[in-house]
Parts: sequence; C-alpha cells; structure tokens
Amino acid sequence: MSEFWKGRRVLVTGAAGFIGSHLVERLVELGAEVTAFVHYNALGSRGLLDKLGLHEQQRVRVVLGDLRETDGLDEAFEGQNIVFHLAAIIAIPYSYLRPEHVVENNVRLTLNVLQAARRHKVARVIHTSSSEVYGTARTVPIDEDHPLQAQSPYAASKIACDMLAQSFHLSYDLPVVTLRPFNTFGPRQSARAIVPTIITQALTRRQIYLGAMHPTRDLTYVADTVEGFIRIAETPSIEGRTYNIGTGQEISVGELADKIVQIIGEDIPIVFDPTRIRPPASEVARLICNSARAQKDLGWRQTVTLEEGLRRTIDWIGDNLAAYRADIYNI
Repeated sequence: MSEFWKGRRVLVTGAAGFIGSHLVERLVELGAEVTAFVHYNALGSRGLLDKLGLHEQQRVRVVLGDLRETDGLDEAFEGQNIVFHLAAIIAIPYSYLRPEHVVENNVRLTLNVLQAARRHKVARVIHTSSSEVYGTARTVPIDEDHPLQAQSPYAASKIACDMLAQSFHLSYDLPVVTLRPFNTFGPRQSARAIVPTIITQALTRRQIYLGAMHPTRDLTYVADTVEGFIRIAETPSIEGRTYNIGTGQEISVGELADKIVQIIGEDIPIVFDPTRIRPPASEVARLICNSARAQKDLGWRQTVTLEEGLRRTIDWIGDNLAAYRADIYNI
C-alpha cells in the first residue's frame, strides 16, 4: 500500500462505468478513502460497482445524484483531496443521433465539476479526455501537441470539456491535469466498444459482423490506463498539463478481429456490415499514441501486452455472457 494514498480522500465521477469502476477498485486497494458519484436511477443500480467484491463495495461511499444539477455536488466534494472526473456520455454512434444530448450533458457536468472543485479547494482535479479529440492522425505517433479535430459530436463535446478544464486552470489557478487515454479495453466494458463486440459475437455467433475494417487503434488494457490516473494524482507540479496514455502500437479493426478469433481457437468468418459504418468524413482512420511525456514525467509504462489483455477480457466475457447478449448490436 502506497503511503501517498493511505487515508487520502478521493472522489470519482463516472464511478459506475467501465474505467471508473476499475479506478475505484484500485484506489480502495491502495488505501484511499473513496467516494463514488453515481448517477441516480430508479432501479437503484450502482452500475459496474456492483461487480466489485463485497469487501471493496463496503469500503466505498456512494453518493447518488446528477452532475448536471448542483444540489448534490457539495455533499460529494466536501473534504475531498483529489477528484477524478470520468463521467460522460461516451457513445460515438449515439452522438450522431442525439448531438444536443451528448454536448449538453458532457459540457454541463464538466463545468459543474470544475466549479465544485473550485468551491471546495480540491488539491487536484484529474480531467478525462479522449484520443477521439485528435481525429485521424496527421502525424504519428500522436503527441499532446497534435491538432485537435472533432470528427463526431462526441469528439466536439470532449474538446469543449478539455478547453473548459484548461480555462479553469488559467483563469482561477484550479489545479487541473488532463489524462487523454487511447482506446482502453478490458473486463466489464460494454459491447458497444470494439473489443467486447468482437469477442461477444465470436463466443455466441457463427459469424462476426463489423463495419470498417481498415481504421487502426492503439489499444490499452484497463489496468494500465488506471495506472495513468494513479501516476497523475501522485506526481507533483504538473498542473495544467495533458498526458496521453497509450501503447504506441496500432492494430486495424480487421487484424484485431483475426487475433481474437485466433486466441479463441475457432474458425469464425468476419462479415462486412454496412449498417456499422460511421459517416465517411467522420471516421477516424488512424490513432497511435506517443506517451513519451507520461513516461518521462510520470514514470508510466505499459505492463500488459495486447495479447494478454485480450485473453483476460475473453475469459471475463466468457464467464459473464448473459450480461452481453443484449448489447451485441448497440455499438
């Protein structure tokens, strides 16, 4: 257990989501006092936090509410040392259908988080960006100075959130650091994402249906992304900076599907499905990360290879297929 985290009070927004639940789990393991902000729902579900072990769940304080409303924020932010802001609507296809919902939600809740952090004098805010803000790579690998290009309403909303975070640092001296993860994958991820949708289809169907096969992505196992959050929180004197977290290795969607089929050990054909295509000018053709800044400043390194991460994810999805079947087409 790191002495840095022992008894340190931390808040995680988006704690019920994929990366958020893994971050909460890691923070509990490190000895932090964790508050998880969870969007209220009528079912009383705490999302993926319910997948944590009973011991971990009992050590997490859960605050229910809506980050777009300010009423519940003071209860969550009071006395917090560090805030990890992960909450967002992240579905790119949905952003084509409901751009107003995605933009209004993501920008409003980020503004509210920054204002609450300022009110409560939080020592550090770690704001979560996305590699989608870069659009198709103009130069590779992509470093933090690469131009930003919104090729979807989702990407536009994240650029706006990034600029808000930076403006609060420059205008109010709010101690914000931005983490920009490339494509994270691993256990618990929804089948709306590319890795679990391929795995789910490979385990349950005779064919795998995919859209564009040529785009490349830099896939990072979730434990390594979480370590990026931890290192940013621990490292002094980096306020106002942005850090890419990614492996520096790219793989096309088609090659990824072939690799997953090979690991599973089945002969499963991959079929092109035109209904899964993004609008042509919106497709991000190439993403590959330059994480040199994170390596130098944070001491961050990839520890889980793509193949090992895929094996772990395949095993987890195979044990939890009932939660995935309804999601196959929701990408």
